[in-house]
Order: sequence, then structure tokens, then C-alpha cells
Amino acid sequence: MSPETTAPRSLAEALRARDDASLSALLRSRPDLITPVPTDLTQLATRAGTRASVVRALERLDRFTLHTAEALAVAGEPATYDELLGLLAGDDADPTVTAAFPHALGTLREQALLWGGDDRLRLVRTARELLAPSPQHPSPTGLGPTVGEATAGMSPGRIQEIVATAGLASTHDSVSAVASLSALFADRIRMSALLDEAPAEAIEVLSRLVWGPPYGQVTAEPAAHLRWLIGRGLLLSTGPGTVVLPREVALHLRAGRAHRVTEPLAPAVEAAAPHRPQVVDAAAAGQAYTTLATVEELLKDWHEGGPPVLRAGGLSVRDLKRTAVALDVSEPIAAFWVELAYAAGLVASDGEAEERYAATPAYDAWLELPAAERWARLASAWLAATRTTGLIGGRDAKDRTLSALGPGLDRSAAPEVRHRVLALLAELPEGSSPATDSLLARLHWERPSRAARPSPDDLRARLARWTLSESELLGVTGRGALSAQGRALLGLPSTTAAKGTEPSGPGDRLPAHKRHHPVTAPVPHSPAERAAAAARAAGLLAPLLPEPLDHVLLQADLTAVAPGPLERPLADTLGVLADIESKGGATVYRFTPGSVRRALDAGRSASDLHAFLAAHSRTPVPQPLAYLIDDMARRHGHLRIGAASAYVRCDDEAVLNEILADKRSQEFGLRRIAPTVLAGQTDPASLLTGLRSMGFAPAAESAEGDVLISRAHAHRTPPRTAPEPVPDGPPVPDATLLGAAVRAIRAGDLASTAPRKEDPAAGRPGDGGLPRTSSAETLATMQAAVMTGEAVWIGYVNAEGAASQRVIAPIRVEGGFVTAYDHTADEVRTYPLHRVTGVAELADDQP
Repeated sequence: MSPETTAPRSLAEALRARDDASLSALLRSRPDLITPVPTDLTQLATRAGTRASVVRALERLDRFTLHTAEALAVAGEPATYDELLGLLAGDDADPTVTAAFPHALGTLREQALLWGGDDRLRLVRTARELLAPSPQHPSPTGLGPTVGEATAGMSPGRIQEIVATAGLASTHDSVSAVASLSALFADRIRMSALLDEAPAEAIEVLSRLVWGPPYGQVTAEPAAHLRWLIGRGLLLSTGPGTVVLPREVALHLRAGRAHRVTEPLAPAVEAAAPHRPQVVDAAAAGQAYTTLATVEELLKDWHEGGPPVLRAGGLSVRDLKRTAVALDVSEPIAAFWVELAYAAGLVASDGEAEERYAATPAYDAWLELPAAERWARLASAWLAATRTTGLIGGRDAKDRTLSALGPGLDRSAAPEVRHRVLALLAELPEGSSPATDSLLARLHWERPSRAARPSPDDLRARLARWTLSESELLGVTGRGALSAQGRALLGLPSTTAAKGTEPSGPGDRLPAHKRHHPVTAPVPHSPAERAAAAARAAGLLAPLLPEPLDHVLLQADLTAVAPGPLERPLADTLGVLADIESKGGATVYRFTPGSVRRALDAGRSASDLHAFLAAHSRTPVPQPLAYLIDDMARRHGHLRIGAASAYVRCDDEAVLNEILADKRSQEFGLRRIAPTVLAGQTDPASLLTGLRSMGFAPAAESAEGDVLISRAHAHRTPPRTAPEPVPDGPPVPDATLLGAAVRAIRAGDLASTAPRKEDPAAGRPGDGGLPRTSSAETLATMQAAVMTGEAVWIGYVNAEGAASQRVIAPIRVEGGFVTAYDHTADEVRTYPLHRVTGVAELADDQP
């Protein structure tokens, strides 16, 4: 460290001494400081000390770095390097803590939470206020106030009594008496001798207070062992019936440690069951194929318009249950698929008067993509989404139920936790799944909550558990281990090139002196980076997905077996002609009279259906299936239904007689109006459904007498964009923005700190205020600066009335404008002279 004469006197001075790389690192780690870009380093330091920014920075420290900040908050101000290290390593100088300490200190310094040299370390004031102990806000260390703080309101006579009882010489003033008592408590040898004289009950009382909370209650007539402690200042009174254990005493009893447990090293994520990487990738690819099939099935189910939107937004519980039944999954899984389609922009509200959910036009474009690219689109949307499916069914702050597709599901921490969980999986040996408890412990160390141990109710812990299950469901992981396509989705390189060089276990992946620092995956931030990562993931997945088939296997029991995924035209036609009976590796379709009639209603003829089956079956068309098609085609359209309210016509009078004789037809109010025509008192759709339920095969006809062909109407929403994730604070700036911001801050700092010449007559006392000169003086000084090429200091008021100060080098003055190189903005600008409040020359030692 430089001599004390050159030591920084404030955080702003400490920032001013940094180089550009260090300032860029600060702005990258604390992006809220750059929104908007500070005008100079003084404003940057002020912003770095605001409560909201400091709280945000402290929340993002790992456990050991936070312990370092907490120890500094209870150390003297300023503290030395050795003093702070002693609070963390204790009297026995733990070598692991000693090795990790420089990095933790460097992190605090880099993030502008600490400033000063190693001989004068200071926390920024706001951080000290947040972390230092007080009766209202106990310190996380469990330490209480110092002797000086606890005796601040104590009478001088009482202080002298304590000093004398403790065996110290009396002093002439309270300040020296408190200093003498503090020195006693901080002296390990003398303090040990004093405690050797203490009653056993007194030692027991101290042991209950030593790790906090340090406050206790006493009666008006305390017991003898308590009087012994109070009389010697080992317990100090803070109010009627309340005593506190002084910080110096607690530190002696703790062997100098500020924390009971100090964790300098990040706990290793333990591997559970290992698998061959090929098995992991195959399992993940199988689940990726299931993902595509499920999302397509969901959107087919909502093809003609999905469930209605609740008044408060979202999907009703009843509609979610119906969707779960249609997908043959549980309700939480159905909610995940619905939210995934929504996050990818494939589902949205149609915006109609009777609002319903439906597929978007983007869904049709998505269907045209290759299977691997469709999966990558879904996986990328899941990775970046802030909507959290695991919250569905819970309650919000107003005790309202959280519903699928409804409001209140965004959690800004979700994307960061997903990336971190998957990055930790990437650190394990290839093909290994994690032990969940060790993974949660690692996450808790990296972002410690107020609780000492990870709680199942902690949001980050719940997000981590949901990430593990959702990534498996989606095919990012297989058998609990990160797949090759999942690694690529994170932007990580493939591990195949490094085979043979992998460590034997997670604890061996880094040297011990480096494992205190969490290894972070390079999160793709820009759209181009995310698109490149998705393309790499799709490329790795594509060879693992099964090729679509152009055939099925027809069987004599009126079923067809698809031994794999079918080409889309074949799957669509077969989905109309037959009903899906079972899913899995092979899909089983069953032909029924209703399914064949559905194909005939869609405009297919019997010959079309025979030709279709013959062209796409690897086995001969079974005779029962051919008979079923021909029988349904012969009966299809034999009856015709139109509007009378409704009528039935048939060339075969016997069929109409059979209908009239059937008691089930009475509800339709049918009567014969001609030998081949019956009229009814119900609408055509109800009559059509009713006669079909009675075993007939009627066809609907138009007003012109033509058979109506019924095809499913694809309902689509207007163009919709995918929901935007709710950001967890400002985005991390890229290198271009950081470079521009650092240049602007440097230039603004030059303008605000450049020495100015004194000119009291012109009203420029050199106190940092805006210069004030007349228009004639301003013009003359500008013209002189153009001739000499010197820089000047100006005050300027823009069109919005905001005042600023700038250092400029005038190039040209004409037409009421000055063109100059603006050192503050680092560019050439033109300023109207009437907006310049005044101009002053810089000191001679300035360029």
C-alpha cells in the first residue's frame, strides 16, 4: 500500500485510482450502477453506497465473502488486514481460511463494498449499518456491542467501579477507563486468568450468550454468579433488567472467531449414480421426442379453440384437469406443458369477446421446423422463462390461488437458478447425476439466505428441485445427468475432447485453494449467443432422434401399429381415420365405426381410404377393416338431415319406419311429411347426434341438398409474441457498453475535478459550481481557446433545463455556436453559445 499521505480518503478517491479494467469489472458485477451511466466517479461512488444497491450486492455474495464483510462490520474502523483475518481464521489461524481470505477481500474490493489499503480497510457506510450489530438489528455473527458502545450512557462512577473490581488501576476519566477495560478483555492471557477465577455457574452463563444472541435478562436481585460477571464488566447493563455480553469478551470465548462456522470452501456437489454418457444422451433424446409429441398433442386438443380465459386470467382448475386427462399425465405435469407452450409463444389468448386460449400463428411455423430445432426452441424458452410452474396451485400474497397461464407466476431468480443448477451438473464427471442434498448445500453456500441451513421452503431450493425435475421431463438431462445437448444449450464446450483428463470425482476438479470460488457457466446473454447455443444443441440432438416412418402395420383386430414416429401427413390422416388406443415407443391406433365415419365426414371416399391404407401398410389390409370401411361408406349419407327445424330424408321408407317406431326418437318430435321425408322439432345438429347414437349413419346436407363435409376448423390467435421474462434487475452490460460507460465516466470526472483558475471578479471561486460569465466574455474566451488550442471549462444548460459542467477544446466559433471536442462525452459536439452559462480556463497543469 502507498504511504498514508496518498491513501484514498473516500470511496470516490479509491475508484479514481482504479484502472479501466477494474471499473469495468465493478460495473459488470453490479449492473445497477450503470443505469443510467453516472456522470463522474463521485456519482458512481454515491450510487454504489445507496441502500438498495448495497443490499443487492450483499445478496449476491457467497457465504465466505459475506462472512468477511460481516467480520469487517464488527472490527474496528478502519481495520487492518491481519485484524480482519484473525476474526475469520481465529487464534489458531486456520490455513484454509487464510488461503481463501485474499480472494474474498478482493471480491469485496472489486464490488466497491470495501475500500482502503490493507492497513486501513473500510466497509462502505451503508454496508456497515446493515451488518453491524445493534439492539434492533442483531449481527449475523451473534456479537454484541463493544465495551465502548455498551458503556456509552453509563455514569463515570459506575465505570470506575467496574475497572476496580476487574483488578485494574483507576483512571482520571471514563475514556481511559473504558480503554483499559477493553484492553483487558482483548488480552488473551490476562482474560484467561480472570475467567479462571469465575464461578462455574458464571462460565455456564457466558457459554449460553457467546454465540448469540448476546442479550439476557436479570432480576433486580441477580444471583451471586451474575453479580460476579456484572461487577467485572463481563456482562454490561443496557437497561433495566437487561445485560449484554461485550464483543471483546465474546471474541475471547470464541478463540477470536467472528463466526461459529466459517466455510471458506464451496461444498462439493457429490455424484450419485454414474451412467455411460451414451445412455444419458439416449434417455434425454427419448424424452425430447416425448416433449415434442406432447406439445403437439396439447395444441391438437386446442385446435378449434382451447379453454376459456378466467376473468382474473389463467386456466381454470377444471380445464387443467381436462387437459391432464387428454394428455394422460398428472395435473402438475400438464401445467408444465401448458406453460412451456406459452413461454415459447405457441399458445396465447385470442383476444375475442369470449376470450379463449388457442394456438398462435407461430405454432404453424414451429411445426415446419425439423424436430431437433423445435426441441431447441422449447428448451431455450424454458431456460430463459421467469414463469415458475411449480407455484401453480399455491397462494399469492392476497391468498388467491395461482393458476396455470395466470398472473403471479413470475420469479425473476428462476433463470439464474436454472443456469446454475445445470452448470453444477456440468462440473460432475460426465454421465453422473447429482446427490440432491449436496447440490442444494452448494447453492445455499453460493447465495446464502438468512437461515443457517438450506430450507425446503427457501425459494432458491424449490427452484433448484423444480429445475431437476423439469430438465428431466424436457430432455435437457437424462437419468439425472446433463446430456450433450443440455451442455450445448448452456453454451458450454463438449467434453468429448477432454476425455481421459477428467478428474476422478467432483472434489478433485479444482485445487483446494481455488474451490472457495464458485465456478460459473458462461451464460449466453445476447440473442445471437442464445441462438448459436440452441443451434449447437439441435445439431447434437438431431442424430439421436428417430427418423419419421412412412408406414404402419395393420392387424386383423382392427388396429394399426406405428413402430415409431410417423411422417406428419400420415399421422394427421391416420389420426382422423382411427383413434389412438395407446402411446409409447409404438403407437396403437384402433379403427371403429365412429372413426371411419369421421374420415367419411371429412370428405374421404371409401376408395380413398382403401388406397391410403394399401400405400402405407407393410402388411396386407385385413379383410375385417376393408369390410368396415365399405359398410360405413354404404350407410354413410343414406339418411340426409337438413333444416325444417330439421328433417330426415331417405329413399328407403323402411328405414324411416324403423326410426319412427324407435322410442328413442320421440324426443325429436319426428313426423312423416312425405313417404321418404320426416320433419322434426329440433335443430339439425342435435338430430344428427341423436340418430348416430341410435346406431344409424346419417350425413348432414346443405340447403341445396349437398352433403356437408365436416373438417376441423383451425382456430388461431392474432400474431402474438412470447411473454417477456421479468428481469432480476438490470441486465449485465456487454463489453461495448462497458467500454463506452467507462470512457464517459472518466470524461465526466475530468470535467468535475479539473483544477480551475481563480477569478473572484468573474464570480468563479473555484468551488466546483458552474462558471458564470457574460456573453461577451464567453465569446472572447472561446475565440482565444480556438487560437491557442487549449481546453476550457464550461457550464451548460440543455433544452430540458438540466445543468452540467464540461471540459471542451473549442475548434470553431461561428453563427452563435461553438464546435469543440468534448472531453466529457469523448466526441466532437456543437453547443449553442446562449446555453453556455460561463467559461473558465483550466489550471496550467491540465492539458
